[in-house]
Amino acid sequence: MRPTVFSTAAALALAASVAHAAPETYDLDPAHSQVVFTYNHLGFSTTTGMFSGFEGAIQFDEDDPANSSVSVSMPVMSMFTGWEAREEHFMSDDFFGAEAGDMVTFTSTGIEVTGENTAIITGDLTMNGVTKSVDLDTVMNQKANAHPMENRPWVGFDATTTLTRTDFGLGKFAPYVSDEVQVEISLEAGKPE
Repeated sequence: MRPTVFSTAAALALAASVAHAAPETYDLDPAHSQVVFTYNHLGFSTTTGMFSGFEGAIQFDEDDPANSSVSVSMPVMSMFTGWEAREEHFMSDDFFGAEAGDMVTFTSTGIEVTGENTAIITGDLTMNGVTKSVDLDTVMNQKANAHPMENRPWVGFDATTTLTRTDFGLGKFAPYVSDEVQVEISLEAGKPE
């Protein structure tokens, strides 16, 4: 009788270890990842800019997405607005006071799965020396076992949030230039080669 008890316990332990497999690492693809932001300018227009130059990784648990995590950074000076004078102003002491090496970072602190391919990712956003908790409304666009060009596992996500500039010490000209900034994130990540 003991061998049967042992075999059953071993099978349960094996099943538990399979059910709780560790999340897998996906490195961000900087060529296909960006943060686009928009804000209202004096009621006359909507101004758009973007950040690029991503570094970071997603720890993705396909069986239990709430057990996943993400950590991302990008250079402040990677900001592009389409007008050099505006970018210089954003890097001045009126806003970021940026120097080479200054980064915007996001590290997840929790994930609430809200649907088959949706979740709210909560995390710490650090920008301009200030860290605040933010929620990202996130959609997993696709997961493939083999990217058609890279030939390795790949995932893609879109996320949105709204930030308040004054929360991060970037409130110059608010509220005339909108204090609220709409943020759209789109990124791809692949398993390391």
